[in-house]
Amino acid sequence: MDLSTKYLGLELPHPFMPGASPLVDDLDTVRRLEDAGASAIVMNSLFEEQVIYEQETAAHFMDDPAYSSAEAQTYFPEPERLSFGPEEYLQKLLRVVEAVDLPVIGSLNGTTKGRWLEFAKLIQDTGAAALELNIYALPTDPEESAAEIEGRTVDIVREVKNSISVPLAIKLSPYYTAPVHLAKCLEVAGADGLVLFNRFYQPDIDPEELEISRSLRLSSSDDLLLRLRWLAILSGRVQVDFAVTGGIHTPIDAIKATMAGADAIQMTSALLRNGPEYLSIVRRGVATWLIEHDYDSLAQARGSMNHLRSPDPAGYERANYMDILKSWKADA
Repeated sequence: MDLSTKYLGLELPHPFMPGASPLVDDLDTVRRLEDAGASAIVMNSLFEEQVIYEQETAAHFMDDPAYSSAEAQTYFPEPERLSFGPEEYLQKLLRVVEAVDLPVIGSLNGTTKGRWLEFAKLIQDTGAAALELNIYALPTDPEESAAEIEGRTVDIVREVKNSISVPLAIKLSPYYTAPVHLAKCLEVAGADGLVLFNRFYQPDIDPEELEISRSLRLSSSDDLLLRLRWLAILSGRVQVDFAVTGGIHTPIDAIKATMAGADAIQMTSALLRNGPEYLSIVRRGVATWLIEHDYDSLAQARGSMNHLRSPDPAGYERANYMDILKSWKADA
C-alpha cells in the first residue's frame, strides 16, 4: 500500500512521526523510533525563556536590572525550571541529526518578538531539515486585543521565515478568535505548514496545601475531535501542509485525520505510553484498513472528508452543535 506523503517539502514514505516530546532526550530511543519506521524526527522545543535566561544572565541581569527590559521581567522564569540552555539544545539537535538517517525537524517555542528568534537560523545551521515554531501564547493582559495578539503572531512568523531557508511550520493553539483568517495571514507571511494543535496543560489547585499543582496528562483519542474539525475546515482553503498532533492513538484515528486533510501524523502520547515500536503498529493498521476498503493509496483518502468535499459540510458548523444536543437520550 502506498502511504507516501509530502510534508514541508520532504518526500516521506508515510506520514507517521513522533511529535515534539521527551522521546528525543535519549539517543537509544531516537534510534528505536528510526527502527520502528518513523518518517521524520520532531525535536522537543527550545523555549523563548531558556534563550532569554542565558542572554539576561550574560548581561548581568541579576546584578543590574538596567540590562533587562521590563517586558522580559514579567515572565522571567526561575532558574530551576530551565533544564538546559540554548547551546545544550543545539548540541542535542546535532547528536540526533548525526544518529539517524531521517529528516529532523527543529522546534522553537515562544510568544513575543525578540532576540530568541535568532535561534531559528542556528537550528537550521545545526542540521534541521525544517523548523516547527510553536506559538504558545496565554493572553492575560486585559488591554491587549485579539487583533494585536494575532498580528504579533504573524509578525513573528514573517521575521522567522525571512531568517531561514528551510521550510517553516507553525504549531497553533485552537483558541484564536478567527482561526481561518489567521491561517490565511500565516500563509501570506510565509508559513509552509500548520500543526494542529498544541496542548494547553492546565494547572490544578491543591486546596489543602494552597499550591498550584501540575501533572502531565497524556492525550486520548477524544482529543482528536477538535483537531478533526479545524483540519477539515482549513484543508483546501489554506494552501499549506497540515500536521495533526494530539489524539492519534489508533489506525482509525490516523485515517480520520487524513480524511480531514492531514499530510503528517505526529504521535506523542501513544508512543510515550506504548513505546516507539507502536508507531509501526499504527502504520501497518492504516495500510490494512486502506486495503480492506479498496483504496489505492493514502493520498486517495487525504482530504476526502474535509469541509469542501464532505457530503455533510454542516456537520463541521453550528448545525453540529444542535444535532448533538438533540442526540442525547436519558438512560431508561
